[in-house]
Amino acid sequence: MSDYDYDLFVIGAGSGGVRAARLTALGGKKVAVAEEFRVGGTCVIRGCVPKKFMVMASEVSHALEIAEGYGWSFDNAKFDWPTFLEAKDVEIARLSGIYAANLGKAGVELVHGRAVLKDAHTVEIVGKNRTITAEKILIATGGRPWKPEDLPGIEHAITSEEAFHLPELPRRILIAGGGYIAVEFAGIFAGLGVETTLIYRGPNILRGFDDDVRAHLAGEIEKRGVKVVLGCQHKSIEKTAAGLVNHLENGMTLETDVVMFATGRIPYVKDLGLEAAGVELNDEGAIKVDPYSKTTADNIWAIGDVTDRMNLTPVAIREAVAFHQTVYRDSPQHFDYEAVATAVFSQPPVGVVGLTEAEARRSCSKGVDVYVTRFRPMKYAFTGSDERVLMKLVVDADSQRVVGVHIVGPDSPEMIQLAAIAVKAGLTKAQWDATCAVHPTMAEELVTLKEKQTPANMAAG
Repeated sequence: MSDYDYDLFVIGAGSGGVRAARLTALGGKKVAVAEEFRVGGTCVIRGCVPKKFMVMASEVSHALEIAEGYGWSFDNAKFDWPTFLEAKDVEIARLSGIYAANLGKAGVELVHGRAVLKDAHTVEIVGKNRTITAEKILIATGGRPWKPEDLPGIEHAITSEEAFHLPELPRRILIAGGGYIAVEFAGIFAGLGVETTLIYRGPNILRGFDDDVRAHLAGEIEKRGVKVVLGCQHKSIEKTAAGLVNHLENGMTLETDVVMFATGRIPYVKDLGLEAAGVELNDEGAIKVDPYSKTTADNIWAIGDVTDRMNLTPVAIREAVAFHQTVYRDSPQHFDYEAVATAVFSQPPVGVVGLTEAEARRSCSKGVDVYVTRFRPMKYAFTGSDERVLMKLVVDADSQRVVGVHIVGPDSPEMIQLAAIAVKAGLTKAQWDATCAVHPTMAEELVTLKEKQTPANMAAG
C-alpha cells in the first residue's frame, strides 16, 4: 500500500492535464485531477475552440460577398449575437462534459476546486477543508491573459476571456496587441460588422513570423476592413458618457465602445504554493523544467503553457504523453519542438511550419534558396477582389531540404498540416517538385514553384 492518497495528482484539467491523468489511470495508477473552473482548460473553454467558432461565424459575411459575385442574392441577411452565443455555449458545455466523462471512464477522480501546494507531496483544496497527498504531482495550470495594470484606465479594458461573453456586440472596438490572438479577434469583430482598429507598438504584426508573412497579412486584413495602427500604444483610457476614449502615445485619440487587450499571456502560477514545494520559476516567470518536464522538485513535473516552452494545445498533449512514458512506462521521452506547424486563424488565415527566412539564413551555413508566389485565389475571380495568397518555401541551399513553409490565404491551416509532414521528414525541394499537382487547387502552387527569389524579382514583386 502506498503511503499517499494518490499515485499521481494533476493540477489543471486542460488538454495536457487530462491526457496525462487518463493515460496514467488507464495504466493502473490511482489518479486525481483538480480543476478550479471547468474541465477542458483554456483551449476548450476560453481559447482555441470557442475562438474558431467565432471565426467561422464572422467569415460568413465575406462568404456572402463572394456568393454575390457568383449570382446569389441575399435579402435582409443579418447576424444575431445572442443566438450565436447560445449555440456556442451549448457546444462548449457539451465538449467540457465529454472531457469530464472520459476522466471518469478512465478511473480518474475529478476534484472541483483550486489546488495549492503545501509541500512537495501535499495539496490543499482551497475552501473545501480537504488536504490530499500524492506520490507524484503534475502541474498543468496553463496561462492567463496579461494586461498592463499600471496603465491609467486599464480597468475599463477586457481580454480575450471576456470577449467570448460580451452581452452585446459593440459598434466600435479597439484591440491592443499584434500577436495571433489580437489579429484573430480583429478579423472576428470586423467580419461581424464591428468598426475595428488594431494598434500595436511594434513595426509590424505577428512578431516572430516570417517578414513576408507579416507584411502580407497586415495588408490583407486592412482589405477586410481592419484599421491597423503600428508603432503605437496606449497612454491612457478614459471612460465617458459616449464610450471609451483611447489616448495613444502618438497623439491620436480614438473613441470606441470596447477596448480589448491581447498583449500576451503569462504562466498561471500565482498563489500556487510553488515555493513551499521547492518548485522554481525561470527568469520569465514560467515553471523551470528539464527536457523531460521535471521541475526542480524531484517528484513534481509540469507541462503545457505554464512552462512557456511552446504554447500550443497539441504540444501540451504530446508533452503529457512523453511525461507518462517517462515516469510510468520506463521509456524516457521528450517532445521534439522542431518543425511544429502552427496556424493563425486570422482573415485570411496563416499556416506556417519550420524556419522563417531570417532564421534559415542564420542557421544554414551555405545560404538559402527562397521561392515565393503571390496570386489571386480562383474563388475571387468573379468578385473584383484584389485579395492575394502568399506562399513561400525556404530551402537549405546546401542540402536542398525544405526547411520552412509559409502560407497566407484561404485554407492555409489545412494545407500546412500536410506540408508539415514533408518538412518534418526532411524532404528536399526536388522531392516536392516530383509530387504531381492537384488541379485546380491553391495547394498545387506548393509543388510547382520553380523560380528562386533574386534581388531582381524581389524588387519586381
